[in-house]
Amino acid sequence: MPEPTKRNDVVLTSEAPLGRAALVPTDDPLVLAQRVFGLRGKPGILDSRFLYYAFQTAAVKADLQGRATGTTVLGIRQPSLKKVQIPAPCYAEQQAIAEVLGALDDKIAANTRIAATAELLAASLYQRALKEAEWSNLTFADLAQVSGGGTPSTKTPEYWDGDIPWATPTDLTALQGPYLEATSRTISADGLSACASPLYPKGSILMTSRATIGAFAIAQLPTAVNQGFIVVQPNDPALDYWIFHEMRSRVDEFISLANGATFLELSRGNFKKFKVRLAADSVITGFTEQARPLHDSARMALLENTKLAATRDALLPQLMSGKLRVKDLESIVSAAI
Repeated sequence: MPEPTKRNDVVLTSEAPLGRAALVPTDDPLVLAQRVFGLRGKPGILDSRFLYYAFQTAAVKADLQGRATGTTVLGIRQPSLKKVQIPAPCYAEQQAIAEVLGALDDKIAANTRIAATAELLAASLYQRALKEAEWSNLTFADLAQVSGGGTPSTKTPEYWDGDIPWATPTDLTALQGPYLEATSRTISADGLSACASPLYPKGSILMTSRATIGAFAIAQLPTAVNQGFIVVQPNDPALDYWIFHEMRSRVDEFISLANGATFLELSRGNFKKFKVRLAADSVITGFTEQARPLHDSARMALLENTKLAATRDALLPQLMSGKLRVKDLESIVSAAI
């Protein structure tokens, strides 16, 4: 694009990965790197926001993939990109569709900001409470059960695809907030018996301990974990959020005691030795009373995002194909947002 980008222009990756699209959020000009296209719909013919959503549909993705080339890395060149077909209704209908889907995305973005702000406030409250804390002689091992996990044999199909959540570090690194609601893989009761992980209860603190050290989540459902975790269960429930924030604030120290030739790993043995900063019971209680509703608010906002995203993803192909009309969706969208 020879002229500067504008709000609602579409940027599209040409390879590695192919076809990842985003909307330019402001009128501030952007400099596009290699392997990124800038796209703008022609006024009166193609609405740019509609174009962005078109790139999320299976039909356009398939067309994009079909016109790409490459043996090692799949990519598309500009002449081929220009031939990608964008099924589109009349311009006014395009704008209406983009308005509906955009309203859902705007609500998701607002909820994401609410969750991030609530988390930051909780962390700030913890830092303020630390001013009244001192280093204790108690370690994480003194204050909590510290455990790990394992992986059932992948050669035994009966161990897999059961009804028991089984977390891997990727489940945590993909989260927008530290609340594990579901896992990408599940195991059976036999799989649980055959691996080194117990079924950890809701409220357990999960921390990744290898490769990526220090991704966190509080389990929102009973779950097993693989060997890439340190799992902490405070002995006193009153210390749950205190220990959670203490762990999050100590990641740099954890990394300093990690070792490994292929990738860094923090052993449970080393983790257990860390002493914990503690304050008077009244200070910890006051912190918890403020932090808990903040975390609840953040979690609820992100849970709502899951429902909003599911609604958007269900509506997207129906609207883009013309099977649903915008005028038929007012009650659905109003209920969602």
